[in-house]
Amino acid sequence: MNTSNNTINLHKKTVDFLKTSPSMLINNEEVQSGSKKVFATKNPANGSVLAEIPLAEDIDVNMAVKAARKAFTDTWKHVKPSEKSDLIWNLAELIERDLEVLVELETLDNGKPLNKAKYDVLGAVAHLKYYAGWCTKIEGTSIPTDTNKLVYTKREPLGVVGLIVPWNFPLMIAIWKLAPALACGNCCVLKPAEQTPLTALYLGKLIVEAGFPAGVVNIVTGPGLPTGEAISNHMDIDKISFTGSTEVGRKIMLSAANSNLKKVSLELGGKSPNVIFNDADLDLVLGGLQWSSFYNSGQECTLGSRIYVQESIYEEVLKVLKGKTIKMTIGEGIENPDLGPMVSEEQLKTVSNYIEKGKKEGGNIICGGNRLEGKLADGYFLEPTIFETDTEDATIVKEEIFGPVVVISKFKTFDEVVEKANDTKYGLAAAVWTKDISKAHRFANEVDAGSIWVNGYDLFDAAVPFGGFKQSGNGKEMGKSAIDLYTKEKAVWVVL
Repeated sequence: MNTSNNTINLHKKTVDFLKTSPSMLINNEEVQSGSKKVFATKNPANGSVLAEIPLAEDIDVNMAVKAARKAFTDTWKHVKPSEKSDLIWNLAELIERDLEVLVELETLDNGKPLNKAKYDVLGAVAHLKYYAGWCTKIEGTSIPTDTNKLVYTKREPLGVVGLIVPWNFPLMIAIWKLAPALACGNCCVLKPAEQTPLTALYLGKLIVEAGFPAGVVNIVTGPGLPTGEAISNHMDIDKISFTGSTEVGRKIMLSAANSNLKKVSLELGGKSPNVIFNDADLDLVLGGLQWSSFYNSGQECTLGSRIYVQESIYEEVLKVLKGKTIKMTIGEGIENPDLGPMVSEEQLKTVSNYIEKGKKEGGNIICGGNRLEGKLADGYFLEPTIFETDTEDATIVKEEIFGPVVVISKFKTFDEVVEKANDTKYGLAAAVWTKDISKAHRFANEVDAGSIWVNGYDLFDAAVPFGGFKQSGNGKEMGKSAIDLYTKEKAVWVVL
């Protein structure tokens, strides 16, 4: 595996931000936790501490929710939709202004290469601008019943929403949630993942600068326990939006049921099939197969971690995939390699355990599987790994690994591969590669997943709904569909 050796100088704002004590945002004030407890956020490229971060407990979450509720009741619900639009657009422009800073912070905290972090930050900008346009377009309908009654519906904000964000796309997914929640008129309590809080805390500064009223957006930091649990259990939060593991998603649903029956939307795990038929455009397939397998060091729920190749082209596809994979550069994200480190030592151990389990269950390692040594030994680096297996019941085929590990196998017929594609508890995404448009549509109809990509992979746009089926969650983020997640529908009857 190649290693990169480019270096850059950090932006002065990045250096200054890291030198200070990054603070939570409650009621437009930068605050530390009431208990003064902190936790370390580390650079996964070398294990060094980047900053000490406030650890929010019940008292801090209560303050944030109280500020959000007051802002919703006294301020935000009275702000005109066009003015909300302006504020959201202002925030987008401030992110664009500080693009370099946010990219560097994301790379340092998460480990991803600079160009991948830049793509994420620009994606956040695009989402804010898209939902800025929705503020003035959230409408109800009139419903004909009989001649002496007027019946109409209204879409109203839910109130206070809790937004719990994962560590793999920290800023982008925060904005996936914040943008529609704000456009719909809600006030927010945002919790970034404890592994990657820096861009969210910097975002707090920009939210104040953009002119949002106090309490509209509050940002608290800490792990799932106690911080996330305090949000999930809170009796004055009207909805939770969570992106993360299926296991934690179940706990959040239980917390919602055991507290105030708050609404819950979940984007959870995936084990996406990437299906290549022998009539596919192989130049197109092979041009990006390693990226659909290993993007973000495999730490992405939609990646094609199960590759199925029709048997007549199997050896050719496997040979090219292996050749491209072993040529990928790996190194510190700040050096802009192809792949950065795992986000944490814990995640590295989890993925390594899956690799060992794959070996024990008879999987054949084509390449990779080792932690990097030498100058990268202090970081959480793992070689991109290809397993070959025909055992559909293997753990590495069934469970989400969330690291740079893919499993490749061959198939004979359309019906066989559709059955394999659907033989999973997940249903987040799937892809099919074929020149036969009829076959492509049949595949899209028969595979049970929330997103189907035809002759492409990992395609996203702010206007297109995204979310999974089965144990990959419920509710759709992005597009018009997200408006439904953050509003409630009221029917009004008027007797004439």
